[in-house]
Amino acid sequence: MSGQVVTRFAPSPTGYLHIGGARTALFNWLYARGRGGKFLLRIEDTDRARHNEAAVAAIIDGLSWLGLDWDGDPISQYGRRERHAEVARELLEKGAAYRCYMTPEETEAAREKAREEKARFESPWREADPATAPKDAPFAIRFRAPRDGETLVRDVVQGDVRFPNSALDDLIILRSDGAPTYNLAVVVDDHDMGVTHVVRGDDHLTNASRQQQIYEALGWSVPQFAHVPLIHGPDGAKLSKRHGALGVEAYRDDGFLPEGLANYLIRLGWSHGDDEFIPRDKALEWFDIAGINKAPARLDFEKLNSVNAHYMKLLSDADFVAKAAPFIEAAGETLDERRRDMLGRAASFLKERCANLKQAPEAAAFLFLARPLAITGKSAKPLEKEGAREIVKSVAAELTTVTDWSAEALEAALKAFAEARGLGFGQVGPALRAALTAGLPSPSLGEVLYALGREESLGRLTDQAS
Repeated sequence: MSGQVVTRFAPSPTGYLHIGGARTALFNWLYARGRGGKFLLRIEDTDRARHNEAAVAAIIDGLSWLGLDWDGDPISQYGRRERHAEVARELLEKGAAYRCYMTPEETEAAREKAREEKARFESPWREADPATAPKDAPFAIRFRAPRDGETLVRDVVQGDVRFPNSALDDLIILRSDGAPTYNLAVVVDDHDMGVTHVVRGDDHLTNASRQQQIYEALGWSVPQFAHVPLIHGPDGAKLSKRHGALGVEAYRDDGFLPEGLANYLIRLGWSHGDDEFIPRDKALEWFDIAGINKAPARLDFEKLNSVNAHYMKLLSDADFVAKAAPFIEAAGETLDERRRDMLGRAASFLKERCANLKQAPEAAAFLFLARPLAITGKSAKPLEKEGAREIVKSVAAELTTVTDWSAEALEAALKAFAEARGLGFGQVGPALRAALTAGLPSPSLGEVLYALGREESLGRLTDQAS
């Protein structure tokens, strides 16, 4: 297939942007954008009973958060229903479809009989004389599917997949109320949008056989299919609510970065050698649908955190503060100018200690303690040792003379203090850490002092020196 690559993502707006859908969108986006092609967004909203505008907004928001853009405006499948009906009538005129006057009750009874006889369901109207049709009775339009032979779907991921035509009955393509059905609408939309590659979950593989029959009946080119295995849970079962977060917004709310989640999703079912971290520019260069694995991928939250931690480290200090601030405020802290300054100074150390943004409040908690620090229990023991508070007092006095208030200079000053007095750092460090952090998780003492700043550091040490 030559010419410009055109892919599409076509979610149903019935809920959030599922993590599996996000990966499908990412694969489509990478394949098109990496080849200078088009990536289109179509909302498959023909089921008006389940349509949800809030879900449409959530899908668009989720895609945008992941950094995926699309060409043109999102296309509403429902808005194209007249075009779908037009094609159904075209198939009717060509003899590739027929009017079916069966009532729902008759259809169900005939289907039940076919199941009992292990035969293909077929409407009696397939071969009936149209002149015998009841006058003014409602009818659906059914596709006249081939009875014999097989339908061969050539799939980039799954290989050649053969479907016996005896297993594919005459599906309704236009309901009696004039509403198009899914398989017709998809074929018409993909054709009219110029889609060259249909990359989607392998739960659509059977649909591909029916859609290919419709393409062929219309004399249209069949796009290249690539059916991607679904994502499974850590236990190997199909992903469900019991496995945890399913929607992209849940991962965002759990503090994952879009770069981290996207990198993780790329590696779920596709790989480039042993590369674990694949930045967006490299993903665009390397990604190919031919490299997608046939086996289902398993969601691994530990691996996701590991990948995300890599991208946390790559954040600039300013970006870390901007992204971590909402999580810290949600945990109950007020980030006034003084505290935001402290967070900014601590950013270079904290982002090394956080696998995701949701861990930022705990990692930064030592910054926001109210003076005097409430130091109790196990955390107070270092200060209760004989001579400990005197050491804290002496360190505070020594630090007042430090002119270079950097983490490195402060760390050096503390070591020089211990050496000058013949003390092991184990005799100095624990008491200082207790006085400065009340035992909360924190980086090195030099980094703690630098992050807190001169005034706050000396204040905390002085509070505990007597």
